[in-house]
Amino acid sequence: MFISSGDVVPSFKGFTLIMPAVSVGNVGQLAVDLLISTLNMPRVGYFHTDCLIPMVGNNPYATATEDAAQLSTSAEVFSHSDLKLAVLQIRTPIIQTKVRSFRKLMVSWIKSSGFLRSVLLSSSHAYQRDDQQLHGTPLRFLLTPSLQTEEGQRVEELGWRELERISAFPGISDSEQRLYIPGGGVTKALYTDCCAEDIPMAVVLIFCSEGDNIPDAFALINHLNDWLHLLEKPTQGSVQWRVPPSWRLLFGSGIPPLLF
Repeated sequence: MFISSGDVVPSFKGFTLIMPAVSVGNVGQLAVDLLISTLNMPRVGYFHTDCLIPMVGNNPYATATEDAAQLSTSAEVFSHSDLKLAVLQIRTPIIQTKVRSFRKLMVSWIKSSGFLRSVLLSSSHAYQRDDQQLHGTPLRFLLTPSLQTEEGQRVEELGWRELERISAFPGISDSEQRLYIPGGGVTKALYTDCCAEDIPMAVVLIFCSEGDNIPDAFALINHLNDWLHLLEKPTQGSVQWRVPPSWRLLFGSGIPPLLF
């Protein structure tokens, strides 16, 4: 359940929710890190749930020594009231036997909070793309029917590409098409749940491979910013996202000089 950090439970009525899926390369989580760090979003609450692997650590967005000791947990909510934006950061995988419970928790919270729309940032294995997915940009989107009526024309004007359905039986029959997001974690199931519950949700994902996925995170958050205009884009160049201090240890500490 959601627990507020303060005495007053924050209201998210009319807000846009952005959250990541724990997926290949952790691209969604890295993109959310960039958003929280750049907008300097304060934490307004966290989730107390047995659906996620427990975790505790120092503040990943600390800009001063006195902020570094603030503890962070596996699922925290940040908010920017001026932009009417809420961001859920998930830092640990979902326990395999608790995936359905986690989906129900998310759907229930999204509905009860009254979010205007929700955005799920995700990724999928590049090596498992269908032939038609090999062409053009690696970025794709999905809209639930309730959001399609509101934002469908807008994303079409942006030139976005919808995630292609692929044949359920490739090479045998193309009559049955299905949604396939390998490496996407809970993405497909949560999207399907939101379609069934008439929740306005968009999935924005990128095809990628495991490795240094920082460039993928920048590509994904810039793609999202083209739609939502969270930060003003300069006339030349791209948005200057602020990398959080915790990224200094993304690949561990440096190589000890005594090795050489």
